[in-house]
Amino acid sequence: MTKDIKNPETIALHGGDYRSDPATTAVAVPIYRTTSYQFKDTDTAANLFALKEFGNIYTRIMNPTNDALEKRLAAIEGGLACVTVGSGQAASTFSITNVCQSGDNFISSTDLYGGTVNLFTHTLKKLGIEVRYADPVDPKNFEKLIDDKTRAIYAETLPNPYLRVFPIKEVSDIGRKYNIPLIMDNTASPIICKPIEQGAAVVVHSLTKYIGGHGTVIGGCLIDGGNFDWTTNPKRQPLYNEPDASYGGAVWGKVVPELTGANVAFAVRARVVLLRDLGSALAPDNAFGIIQGLETVALRMKQHCSNAEKAVEFLQKHKNVERVIYPTLHKGEIGARAKKYFKGGNGGLVGIEVKGGVEAGKKFIESLKMFYHVANIGDARSLAIHPATTTHSQLTEKELQAAGVTPGYVRLSIGIEHPDDIIADLKQALEAAGSVKLKAVS
Repeated sequence: MTKDIKNPETIALHGGDYRSDPATTAVAVPIYRTTSYQFKDTDTAANLFALKEFGNIYTRIMNPTNDALEKRLAAIEGGLACVTVGSGQAASTFSITNVCQSGDNFISSTDLYGGTVNLFTHTLKKLGIEVRYADPVDPKNFEKLIDDKTRAIYAETLPNPYLRVFPIKEVSDIGRKYNIPLIMDNTASPIICKPIEQGAAVVVHSLTKYIGGHGTVIGGCLIDGGNFDWTTNPKRQPLYNEPDASYGGAVWGKVVPELTGANVAFAVRARVVLLRDLGSALAPDNAFGIIQGLETVALRMKQHCSNAEKAVEFLQKHKNVERVIYPTLHKGEIGARAKKYFKGGNGGLVGIEVKGGVEAGKKFIESLKMFYHVANIGDARSLAIHPATTTHSQLTEKELQAAGVTPGYVRLSIGIEHPDDIIADLKQALEAAGSVKLKAVS
């Protein structure tokens, strides 16, 4: 019934093949709190472990609650398969280690969440995987860094705090010339942007953010677009074209299409190799919580975006705001990308620089009454933080500059409260910050 439905509001509720629980006819997806599954017979068990057929083996690798969530997430993004994991950070890690091994490199946009920069620059380096950073202002910067060991390109659709929309199709087209997949972190722009439609091979989400939406559970996912041929250039993608000794010499780029009839080698390998070996499984209870958020994310994104635009309009006129950062406020080609890639809104994240520097910025945050001072984004409630001293505090000065984090930058995640109440809280906090500036002058 749902295969022909294109509207995200409907897909979020009916996507996938879950209609009701086969055992109880329950409409809500049950939480399957089980580690293991009874095999029909010894032959079935052997076939499952040999990947001759697919089914439930162990909840570290798959679970019926997670499966219902995964199918809806894949449908929402226009992909063919999805693998859920324990956090967004795990999803980012899996997305790279599913294509790179020691001695390989990948190219990343400079516009990244601080935790991802640390992962790429330090942790993956210790595993022998090199990251090369390219400034997305010019898509050609990515092509300049490609060599024979380059396996992937990674970027965020709407990176915070820079809020410069990434040139998805332009960079994807470059990558495909070399049989290099584009991996897009679409955490900050679900529903309003569809990277797979623009050529991305894989989409990553921190489900903790907008999709979960309520600040109650941690989770992540990798969505395989099913649009990338991993076998076109065997030397470019060795993990998909060389025998895997841990699965009896299976060649993933060939065996998966033969078994499934779909080009989802990326998702299958992430599940049966990385989840099996690294164990970053999403708990079924958390999958259930994320399903509840997913069911309303399309509606919430409309309100997030609408409220953010009203907040931006107010902030641009306030005397105590030095600068407002928002996707549509960037000039030239960067600003045009928001119009090109976003449909139905420009996101719920807003950056501001408060006049008076760091001290005024601190006063602003401490004076907020309705906004929460937390490290998250994408909650139903409005949030605020000072990235330079928190989420991006472990970056060098050069890395902070590349990420667009200035000393006085404050990141706002605009919630779904009434816009008048959001603006009232911003107004009184900015007035308090203004008093700090006046004291400094006197």
